[in-house]
Amino acid sequence: MKIDFTKSEDGLVPVIIQNSNTLQVLMLGYMNEEALVKTEKEQKVTFFSRSKNRLWTKGEESGNFLWVKELQVDCDNDTILIKVKPVGPTCHKGTTSCFAEETSKGFLYELEETIHERIDNDVETSYTNKLFKRGINKVAQKVGEEAVELVIEAKDNDDNLFTNEAADLLYHYLILLKAKGFSLQDIESVLKSRN
Repeated sequence: MKIDFTKSEDGLVPVIIQNSNTLQVLMLGYMNEEALVKTEKEQKVTFFSRSKNRLWTKGEESGNFLWVKELQVDCDNDTILIKVKPVGPTCHKGTTSCFAEETSKGFLYELEETIHERIDNDVETSYTNKLFKRGINKVAQKVGEEAVELVIEAKDNDDNLFTNEAADLLYHYLILLKAKGFSLQDIESVLKSRN
């Protein structure tokens, strides 16, 4: 990865920060070469703060770090895109993003992350983790049950019951994806390839 820091007089390049899971744009900052080296070494985003006139690691005071998942450079080698796993809110105003909250890829991706965390961290009190531990057959059976319940409710006129069964099916489907080693993004890719 080669960044051209010479395109601006101050040696800074813009850095777009994006949630690696939801693809929501979280903020824009600037880096010089030293900030980039520190970011790559520590896997925590460090900017060059123009107001402080020094390196500034996001979260150094708040604890709301931005953990690097992926780094990309644009076609002109003068802008960086960093996909991150944020810890807490990104904006100094306490919001998820410095931009409109509606730019998130969606709540389903956040739910998927929560499901993975409950399973990966072996949260004993979690229904999600308990079901997952029962094995693929039980998870698949639960998805089948929820699908049948959804079909039954689709034939009636109770919108509340229908939407609740649809939510149950999606939730259990996400557990099934995890059990099979896939993600929503994998399924999204298949759908895109059919488009």
